[in-house]
Amino acid sequence: MKTHSRSRSTSRSTIRAVRTPGGLSLRLDPRALIVVVLLLVAACAAGVALIGTGDARIPAADVLRTLAGNGTAYQDFIVNELRLPRVLVGLLVGASLGLGGALFQSVSRNPLGSPDVLGLSQGSTAGALVVIVLMSGTSAQVTFGALTGGLVTGLAIYLLAWKQGVHGYRLVLVGIGVSAIATAVNGYLLTKADLVDAARAVVWMTGSLGGRDWDQVWPLLALCAVLVPVVLAHARGLRMMEMGDDVANALGVRVQRVRLVLMVSSVLLTAAATAAAGPVSFVALTAPQLARRLTRSPGPNLVPSLCMGAALLVGADWASQRLFGADQLPVGVVTGVLGGGYLLWLLVTERRAGRI
Repeated sequence: MKTHSRSRSTSRSTIRAVRTPGGLSLRLDPRALIVVVLLLVAACAAGVALIGTGDARIPAADVLRTLAGNGTAYQDFIVNELRLPRVLVGLLVGASLGLGGALFQSVSRNPLGSPDVLGLSQGSTAGALVVIVLMSGTSAQVTFGALTGGLVTGLAIYLLAWKQGVHGYRLVLVGIGVSAIATAVNGYLLTKADLVDAARAVVWMTGSLGGRDWDQVWPLLALCAVLVPVVLAHARGLRMMEMGDDVANALGVRVQRVRLVLMVSSVLLTAAATAAAGPVSFVALTAPQLARRLTRSPGPNLVPSLCMGAALLVGADWASQRLFGADQLPVGVVTGVLGGGYLLWLLVTERRAGRI
């Protein structure tokens, strides 16, 4: 009994409830809050460093001065017109992938339940390749094709996994099968493309932030502004669902409705991120797991995962430009190498724990 009361007091000291004047209550985890603040600082610092990186290097102080509107005309053009859109796209893509990965892993209750594994990225790639290879479409059409491909793939996974509801392991298994099919379709489309279209498709499939401008920023920002509040509004239901569907139903959560809303939100976030930067691999897989290890908090960790994804992608883009000499790698290569190693470590850990 003493041990039980001690654990309850420890929990109360770490998780606090804050009540607003309007009568709303908010659970506050000080450690998670500190992690979120540190990740935001790291993402912003990496963004400033990335803006100053390039053939025309700009010191961080001058970057901040220019962002505040006090730079020279030359610095204003370099910072605000050429480099800031790339950084903003990187932050938004990383945040979308981190949040989308956290949603899928929480819904499936499986650390491997990410858009990379479930085939959503491959489905978005297939949609983009159809436009590139068969239609020689413009950048806007490629974006639309990637969005359509991701939505169609997400719908197919949901319908195929449905059996009196959608459950975790069935969702993962169906997603792996759909991923294999989409990968085969992508390979077939590449064999049918001419040399110019094939080269363009391969560059897009690698995942890159190069050449991104304000045309990619605004649609992604608008989508995040709509979907992030929707996701956070369902965070309590998602937390209850992690205890099992029966318990969640008993607590008044409409399980299938919440699951459908969150899965649609995750599909849209992943498809939009893929449309903006190509299929950047493993960010959606690693960001939620790293966020959970830093916060040491149960539950979906939605906001920490979002911030971790943004910091990871912008940091990886900075590394791709600075750590390989004159050869600037696409950011998807860097995230693929780091994420592949993390996936192997995760599989070994899960196997030793007896979960796979």
